[in-house]
Amino acid sequence: MPKFNFLMKYYTLLLFFIFVLVSLTKCTPMNSALTLDIPTTGIHILQQIPSGDAARASSPLYLPPRSIEAKEFNTPQLQLLADSMYATMVRTAGVGIAANQIGKQLQICMIEAKADNPRYKVLGPVEKQIFINPRITKVSDQRRNFWHGCLSAAGEKRGNVATYEWIEYECQDPKGNIQKARLDGFAAVIFQHELKHLMSGTYLDVANEYLAKPELDHQIEIGRVAFFGLANDTLPLLISGYQVGETLDEYHARQKSASASK
Repeated sequence: MPKFNFLMKYYTLLLFFIFVLVSLTKCTPMNSALTLDIPTTGIHILQQIPSGDAARASSPLYLPPRSIEAKEFNTPQLQLLADSMYATMVRTAGVGIAANQIGKQLQICMIEAKADNPRYKVLGPVEKQIFINPRITKVSDQRRNFWHGCLSAAGEKRGNVATYEWIEYECQDPKGNIQKARLDGFAAVIFQHELKHLMSGTYLDVANEYLAKPELDHQIEIGRVAFFGLANDTLPLLISGYQVGETLDEYHARQKSASASK
């Protein structure tokens, strides 16, 4: 009987500790980076929503993305997000992608243009680069025009907007290390295109001159339309409203304040 009582107490105590452990696991995530909530299947590109449509209010393409926190760097979840974005970009023959294009309101984007990309062969390759919590720190005086298309504007006409000829940036990599560098030419264009997504929206919210892709190709071929020439001040700037040096958090806070004061 004493041995039986001892075993009962032992198993009761063991069950108690198991209950406590399960309760703590449910209440406290083992890895706080799980808040990233990354999908593993069914990823698709969100499409732009016309101005004035009430659906914009709930679309990640038009909502401020949050910055990646220190505790989320160098985690499997962040790497999974980057891998998911890259796989989606390659599958759709894109040369850049931002997290909010796949429904994640997070400040991360990437660029890469392979030499055999069917959409942008003429401008040459751009190496793969990932930008987390990016900001522009310096820009050129000159701007270039470019006829933008977008994975989030499938079936839409190309829109002609201006981007800075070169930019200098600061960001973090997936491990949290600070990265500072300069981008020129096509790489600078793609970076500004993706930054526009993180600012909110697409080139369709900025451009006022559009051409269907076949017509655009014809006009470029006969020399009537500049494809990547110097732009004058009348051509809309793709990232208009962004102040050089500010973080995206600061940009969105400023936009919210300006909207509230109207």
